[in-house]
Amino acid sequence: MDRPPAMFIADSLGLDFLNSVATPVDTPVDWIDDGDGLIDWLAQAGLVPSDELHALKARARPGELDKVAGEARALREWFREFVRKHAGRPLTAAALKELGPLNSLLERDEAFNRIEPVHDDGGTLSLQMKRRWRSPQAMLLPVGEALAKFVCEEDFTDVKQCEGHNCTMLFVDHTRRRARRWCIMAVCGNRAKQAAHRSRLKGRD
Repeated sequence: MDRPPAMFIADSLGLDFLNSVATPVDTPVDWIDDGDGLIDWLAQAGLVPSDELHALKARARPGELDKVAGEARALREWFREFVRKHAGRPLTAAALKELGPLNSLLERDEAFNRIEPVHDDGGTLSLQMKRRWRSPQAMLLPVGEALAKFVCEEDFTDVKQCEGHNCTMLFVDHTRRRARRWCIMAVCGNRAKQAAHRSRLKGRD
């Protein structure tokens, strides 16, 4: 299936995951509507190393990747409801009772730290977080991590939906005056300006 490149406009990978189904320019697109789409989106997001994605795809049983993509879509829609419920005001500890599904996902992780060279030239060393990719379900773990970081590090007061006509994109407004209105100014912003201009012309007539 031909899909346009995934869009990463939210200033948060957690919200970019929600935007993996969107209507950016009138036509709905679901970037993870099957297993191949999930692999492509994860690769573009940089959440899973490409060699691991290739290995997981090669080892997967028939239909297994599509099943994981279905789990990803279910996670996405559950988290969308959570974000919509709490957007526009600070998130408090009271919300923790709603985050059981996300904590359950995080508890499945097989992450570990390993000392590795910072660069291939064998220079300085650093502690790197690694993950064991034992099954296709492991592809959901970095997604869960991105969602958890969004919950814990972002101010829900700054979560907004694009004001573009029919646009469903969400983003975190990190601008100084919190004045961002559009997912992409060159797309939704310009379309809104053109519509306003046409409306003014009609008013003069």
